[in-house]
Amino acid sequence: MAYKEWGDPRNPNVLVCVHGVTRISDDFDLLARELAGTYRVVCPDVVGRGRSGRLRNAQHYQLPQYVSDMVTLLARLDAETVDWFGTSMGGLIGIGLASLEGNPLRKLILNDIGPALDATALARIGGYIGEAVRFATFDEGVDYIRTISAPFGPHTEEEWKKLAGDVLRQESDGQWIRHYDLGLAVPFKAATPESTRQAEALLWHAYDAITCATLLVRGEHSDLLSREVAQQMTLRGPRATLVEIPGVGHAPTFMHAEQIAVAKAFLLG
Repeated sequence: MAYKEWGDPRNPNVLVCVHGVTRISDDFDLLARELAGTYRVVCPDVVGRGRSGRLRNAQHYQLPQYVSDMVTLLARLDAETVDWFGTSMGGLIGIGLASLEGNPLRKLILNDIGPALDATALARIGGYIGEAVRFATFDEGVDYIRTISAPFGPHTEEEWKKLAGDVLRQESDGQWIRHYDLGLAVPFKAATPESTRQAEALLWHAYDAITCATLLVRGEHSDLLSREVAQQMTLRGPRATLVEIPGVGHAPTFMHAEQIAVAKAFLLG
């Protein structure tokens, strides 16, 4: 598992930032730069994405594998306590870790994710994950990423190029493809209503076991984290503090100063 690291590697204050299902560690470049004076910031590429390896069996692209990998990463970092920022899938991994007995998490930020699994939103995401799309030019790739990532909210042209450039790579023939294993779609396609209900029950059980300070960030127009579920999360488990980001769906990118300020206020307050 590859990861990017910012700040002093001897700093005992560690922040781990984990991306969403088709994104990579580069998503946190701006947030990491902002916090590197206070934290040793570690941003991994979850297996199957970016610079990390691929799994032989695509059925293992699921939370138990990801949590296990992160336990290994935390052991490597050798930190007594860790703060966690998780966007979407990265937040689910954080819930899994924070529920384990004796875990080192001190503060947890869940970016637009909760234990409730919205079938329609999951179908939307699962629908594009496995598409073997190719682009003749980088600009075509940017247009595609802008389209599927429209819920991220308003961004400048340069920001869209950054968001696209992070998750696209150029092949030897000059074409551009997405920088992850298309096998990520396999578990989505294998999901059934019953397996989804079971997974959701396990996630709520994990959430209720969390004791660390928790911030829940919700995009105002999110289709993955409803306002009702977000409110429920403020009343049970760690009783998360809720902040809603206006004009954004799933999920806030934390590239903008006002969003970064929300994370800083919670982590450094």
